[in-house]
Amino acid sequence: MLPKEYDTEKGTVLVRNPRVDDIPSMIALHRRCFPHMVAADGAWEENELRSHLNVFEEGQLVAIVDGKIVGVASSLIVSMGRNPLRAHTYYGITDDGYFYNHDPQGDTLYGAEVYVDPEAQGRGIGKVLYEARRELCRRLNLRRILAGGRLSNYADHADRLTPEEYVWQVQDGKIKDPVLGFQISQGFAVRDVMPNYIRDPRSKDYASLIEWLNPEYQASSEKEGTKVRVACVQYSMRKVDGFDDFANQVRYFVETAGEDYGAEFVVFPEFLSVQLLSHLKPMGSREGIRKLAEFTPQFVELMGTLAREQGLYLIAGSHPVEQPDGRLENTAMIFKPDGTYVCQPKLHITPSEKTWWGISGGDSLVVVQTPKARVGVLICYDVEFPEAARYLADRGIEVLFVPYCTDNRQGYLRVSTCAAARAIENQIYVVTAGVVGNLPDVPAMDIHYGRAAVFTPSDFEFARDGIQSQADANVETMLVTDLDISDLYRSRQSGAVTPVSDRRRDLFEFQNKLSNEMIQAGIEEGRL
Repeated sequence: MLPKEYDTEKGTVLVRNPRVDDIPSMIALHRRCFPHMVAADGAWEENELRSHLNVFEEGQLVAIVDGKIVGVASSLIVSMGRNPLRAHTYYGITDDGYFYNHDPQGDTLYGAEVYVDPEAQGRGIGKVLYEARRELCRRLNLRRILAGGRLSNYADHADRLTPEEYVWQVQDGKIKDPVLGFQISQGFAVRDVMPNYIRDPRSKDYASLIEWLNPEYQASSEKEGTKVRVACVQYSMRKVDGFDDFANQVRYFVETAGEDYGAEFVVFPEFLSVQLLSHLKPMGSREGIRKLAEFTPQFVELMGTLAREQGLYLIAGSHPVEQPDGRLENTAMIFKPDGTYVCQPKLHITPSEKTWWGISGGDSLVVVQTPKARVGVLICYDVEFPEAARYLADRGIEVLFVPYCTDNRQGYLRVSTCAAARAIENQIYVVTAGVVGNLPDVPAMDIHYGRAAVFTPSDFEFARDGIQSQADANVETMLVTDLDISDLYRSRQSGAVTPVSDRRRDLFEFQNKLSNEMIQAGIEEGRL
C-alpha cells in the first residue's frame, strides 16, 4: 500500500498517490517530457488530471525524490470483453483523456501514461513506477496490464519501414527505441501495432499494444463484495415531546436497520428534523426554521453516535443549517461509520421553501467513496434537474440517495418519475425515502405523501419496470433491499442499451461551474 519507498542503485524513491495540489507540477513535468505533444495539443490539462483523481485515485502514482515530483504514472481499470487485444485509440480507451469509463468491475489495468523528468532519467524512476503499477494490479487481482506504447523513434525510420517492421527490429535489438525497449525489459509482450492511436508526430500516430499478464491472478465467476444493503426509512411525522422523544424514534429505525437487517446504508427523508418544532410554542414559519437550526449540534451528535454505534453510513435526511453569512441551507449530512460526516446542501430551492422559510440554495456536490460503493446525495427537487445527477455520475457514483418531502401525489410523482429517469440515463441505482403523516401545528408541514422506492436501470439484469423495491404509500415503514453493483457494470458493458457510453460527446458538451476540489481522502466536493 502507498505511500511506499523503493530502493534503487541511485537512492530511495517515494511513490504515493497524487493530491490536487500536485497537479500544476504534474502538468509542467508532462510538458517538459513531451514538448512535441504540446504542439500537437496532446498534453495533459488540469481538468483531466482532476478527473483522474476523482474516478480512480488509487491508480494515479507520483514518484518523489528530494521532495520533488520526478515521475508520474496514470492508470484506469477497463473491461475489454471477449477480445482484450482488440485495436483501440488512446482517446477511446481513456474516454477522451478523462477516465470517465473507469470500470471498478473490469479485469484489466490500463496504463494510460508514464513519464519521467529528463533530468532524473537513469535513476530507476521508470522501473519503480512500473513495479508500483504491477503491485497495484496484483493487489486488485486484475488479469493483466494493457497499454499502448509510443513508437518514439519511428519518425526517423518511417520512410523505409512499416510500423510492424519497426517494432520487430526494436524487439531484435537492431533499432533503439527508449519507450518500447524499456517496456519489453519490464516484462511486457508486444501483441499488435495500432494505427491512429494518439496524436504524436514522433510515432506517426502509431502505437504498440503491449500486455503484462498477472501471474497471481485468480479467476472467479463473480467478484465478491459487490452487493450493498440499503434501508429507506419511510418516516411518519407526528408530535414529539422534545428532542429525546425525537431521538428515540430515530434510534429505533437505525438500530432496527443495523442490528436486525444488517443494512450498510440508511437514508431518512428530507426535513426529518422539522418534527422538533411540534413541541415548541406556535410561531411563524421563518422564525420556526431559524429556531430549528439551533438544534444542529444536538442533531449532529445524535446521528454521528448512531452511525458509529451501528457501523454504517447514515444519510440523515436533511436539516436547516445556518451558514457563516447568516443564510439557511437545507442540508443532508452523510455520516460515516466512524461518526464523522460531510454536508450536501440542496441546490435547487422550491418556491414554497423560499416563500415560507427563506431557504437559500447551496453550491456544492459531494461524492463519497465507501468500501462497497461510490455514492452521492440529491435532495428532493434536485433530482428533477438532470445536470446535478450527471455531474455525480461522471464522477463515478453507483448509488444516488434522494431524501424527499412532498405534500401530495403530484409532488411525489415528480420526484419518483425523475429519480427513475436519472437511474436509466446514468445507469445507477437511485434510492429514495419520503416522509408521511402530518404536523398540524407546524406551518408548511401539514400533510405529506410518500412512497419509498429503489429505482434501477431498465434492462435484463434488473427487476421489471426498473423498480427494485417499493413500499406501500403513506404508512410508516422501512424498505430494505440489496443492490448488486456488478449488475450496473454488466449493464453498462453489454446491456440492451448503453447510455453511459453512447453519449454523443462530439455533439453535446457538459459544462459546470464547480471547482471539483478534493476535501479529504475518500470525499470529493465540487463547489460553484
